[in-house]
Order: sequence, then structure tokens, then C-alpha cells
Amino acid sequence: MIATAVVALALGRLTAWPTIRSLRTQLAHATWSMLHDPLTGMLNRAGLQAAHATLAETGPMIVALIDLDDFKRVNDTHGHGRGDDLLIQVADRITDIAALHGGAAARLAGDEYAALLPARTDDLGRIADTIATIVTQPIALPANSNPATVTITASVGLALVDTGDPFTEVALHRADIAMYHAKRTGRNRHAIYQPGMTMPPVQHRRGPRLRDQHQPTGEATA
Repeated sequence: MIATAVVALALGRLTAWPTIRSLRTQLAHATWSMLHDPLTGMLNRAGLQAAHATLAETGPMIVALIDLDDFKRVNDTHGHGRGDDLLIQVADRITDIAALHGGAAARLAGDEYAALLPARTDDLGRIADTIATIVTQPIALPANSNPATVTITASVGLALVDTGDPFTEVALHRADIAMYHAKRTGRNRHAIYQPGMTMPPVQHRRGPRLRDQHQPTGEATA
């Protein structure tokens, strides 16, 4: 009787194992999807916020916000499929830069990316130049016929933030302000956040983006 029960238990476990494995796979996939951008495989906003919490334990960090200039032209000229190919290649480049510095990178929305880097240097201009130089290297867009090579520039905003600075209200917000100053001065440029710097007037902006709904409405944290 005991032997029968043991056999039944073993058979029950064998029968349940495929279901358990399937559930674990689904859970892992769901967890990954919550933290990653489906197109590029980079972290998404939630994933970058989690990375910020981890990196903040190691000390101050540099926040870089990278916005591609005139990306709509690529979609209009080459089609959305090739536009996606460009976004993926740019994502790979920014991911490599972040990994080289021991940081993390994300695609926030559309053609906007962000990187968090441990503050091992106070030469933010050099970091911005490195990002811009790598992003603006020519990109080959694959196609069955009529392949194309394009060059796209980026506006980069950087901010040096402390370990206790909140992710959205301070870290990302300050880099966002700097990035829009870079846009206003002609694009294909970088700007570094300085105390007291505020968001450029509305007429200089392209309009609200997906993450703008999360932004604080006041200037107290600028």
C-alpha cells in the first residue's frame, strides 16, 4: 500500500512537472516584459528605475538623456520597418556605452533613450561627446533590395545626481531639462544641467511625450 502511494505521488509529480515548468516560463517572460522594451530588448522606464535604485547604492551617478534628431525623416523616407531597425542599432550602441561604464541603459519612448552611469568622472562633456560620436556613426539599414545607409544625430542632456535624488522628480527631470536646452541651441549638441536651469519655453518643445504625464508640474526640483 505504501509502495502504491509512493508510485502515485511520483506519477503525480511527473504529470505536474510540465505544467509547473510552463508556469515558470510564463512568469519569467512576464517579469522580463515588465522591465524591458519589446522592440530593442533594452530596459524600459520601469527597468531603468529599478537599475537606478541599485546604482544609487554605489554613489553619485550621471544621467544621460539621448533624443534622436529628426527621426521622423527616417520613417518618412525609408519606412517604419527600417526606422525600427535604426532604433535597434542605436539601442545596441547606447547599451554598449552604458555597459562599458558599468551602468544601465533604457529606451523610454519612441526615439528617446536614457543611460545611468556611475560618476567616476566629473567630465560630463567627455561622456556626452562619446555618446554623440558613437550614435552618429553611419547605420546600415538592411533590405532585400535597395539597402540604405543613414546618419542620424542626437541631442544629449546630462545631469550629475546624488544617491538620494529621486529618479523621476530629480534625476530624469534634470537630464530632460538639459536635453531640451541642447535641442533649442540647434540639435546635434549636448547640454549639462546646472543649478537653476529650467525647461525652455513651450514653443521650443516638440510637444508632450508618453512619459510627460509622469513629470512634476512645478519647477521646485529643477
